[in-house]
Amino acid sequence: MGFKDTFNTFKKKYAFEAISAFVNALFKLEKIFYTCKCINYPKEKCVFALWHAHQCGVFSCNMYKKTCIMVSNSKDGEIISRAANAVGVETVRGSQNRGGTKASLELIKKIKEEDYNGALTIDGPRGPNRVVKKGIIEIARMTNTPIVPAVYWSPQKRFLKFNSWDEFRFPLIGTKLVMLFGEPIPVPENPTDDEVENIRRQIETTMHEMYADLKKNYSEYLKKKD
Repeated sequence: MGFKDTFNTFKKKYAFEAISAFVNALFKLEKIFYTCKCINYPKEKCVFALWHAHQCGVFSCNMYKKTCIMVSNSKDGEIISRAANAVGVETVRGSQNRGGTKASLELIKKIKEEDYNGALTIDGPRGPNRVVKKGIIEIARMTNTPIVPAVYWSPQKRFLKFNSWDEFRFPLIGTKLVMLFGEPIPVPENPTDDEVENIRRQIETTMHEMYADLKKNYSEYLKKKD
């Protein structure tokens, strides 16, 4: 390996570590200053359905009950995982293409045996954006827990934006977020293919409707008493 290759390898490795350390520190600060109004937070154990761009919503989930989210095995996933851990959110690592079975089993154990709420990014890890995949339905079935759609929004501009397929935005300190939770969606013990597809569509439609509602009525939700 020549000097140029060695330098590039060194740069990639330590640039990643530097970014990870920065995000980790930012999330620790976020734990102190994070402001999120939760509306209709579920009373019973569940599996949260999140859009990939809304992963930071697990911050608010963890304020009420310990939560575990599945994060991809990619380098981006490593950064997200470290940051989530920094604010007390458990993670399991895997995706549809890499380590998904192992991660699913770990998440199922967290939900069934350790009384966690689960959380999955239902359009991850590579999209299409805001199109629900079926994995969350199987997790809910195997843990006998309902699916709760969840979206967040703030009209403020204090976001760190990323040029990614999901239009991911990280809320910076001082951003006033509202996290809106939908009604629990039960999953039958042995659903047919048609029932699975109907549930998938219900989750997708519900999340789009909730997001439109939240954007329209953000101010009213923000003023709403707990």
